[in-house]
Amino acid sequence: MSDFTDALTDADIAMIAKQPIFFTATAAAEGRINLSPKGLADTFRVLSPTRVAYLDLGGSGNETHAHLAANGRITVMMCNFEQPALILRIYGRGRAVLPQDPDWAELAAHFTLLPGTRQIFDIAVESVQTSCGWGVPVMTLDHERATLVKYHAQADPAKWEAKVAGRTRSIDGLPTRATDRYIAGDVKPD
Repeated sequence: MSDFTDALTDADIAMIAKQPIFFTATAAAEGRINLSPKGLADTFRVLSPTRVAYLDLGGSGNETHAHLAANGRITVMMCNFEQPALILRIYGRGRAVLPQDPDWAELAAHFTLLPGTRQIFDIAVESVQTSCGWGVPVMTLDHERATLVKYHAQADPAKWEAKVAGRTRSIDGLPTRATDRYIAGDVKPD
């Protein structure tokens, strides 16, 4: 059975705090549906029972940004890979906040910026669904991959900015906004 609420409960927030991975799903009216795994410790924040955000580093594309600019719809899913079995979905409306945006400083203050940070996704929670998760395996985290952070930390800032500046379309041709600066991050990779 699944339960719906209009906001995150204290139990939901406690479960979210323990998860090393989450998934995001977005779609525009036409084109591909985007489903992305997200990890990296401390990149997801519960800002209030009705607002969450996550730090986004440059990667293979920028589909989430394009879809949110088109219609704002997003689903975030977390699976408890330990006991008790539980799946949590956050349904909401999101937007990309880039370093050049007026509200960047307020939102960025909630995170430790990592090398290659390009944006933060700010999500207004519309509803939350929890369900049993009995089909999800019990697993433990071995360790995080340091590759993405190391890749960005080793980048030449001018070349990184030039590369990112040219990425203003999704794979389906939807517009995105590019960050205007390279962020070296507050924490260096091991």
